[in-house]
Amino acid sequence: QVQLVESGGGLVQAGGSLRLSCEVSGGTFSDYAMGWFRQAPGKEREFVAGIGGPIYYADSVKGRFTISISREYAKNTVYLLMNSLKPEDTATYYCAAYMGDVRTMSGGAIHYRGKGTLVTVSS
Repeated sequence: QVQLVESGGGLVQAGGSLRLSCEVSGGTFSDYAMGWFRQAPGKEREFVAGIGGPIYYADSVKGRFTISISREYAKNTVYLLMNSLKPEDTATYYCAAYMGDVRTMSGGAIHYRGKGTLVTVSS
């Protein structure tokens, strides 16, 4: 069973930065496209960023804050670095794995998901 464990969330002031981490166990890390989704209270889950071979970022986040997704194969870990955060970025951020292409994942396809890490951006 593949398990994903997120870390790095917390409270940050507007304009601040956070780096989220997701460690994957129980599977072959390289088999999966990895990504991040987020869900704010009362809103639907939305794709944020994904990395397979190519990298995808959601149009809703591109240009709003600086974002970078990366993966470290030696540690079975995927990262999401977010700069210039705004209060509207407050959400629970979920790490996800999909045994397919990252483009399909950007449409919401996932096979495994972590429990999430809460990001709160104060104004």
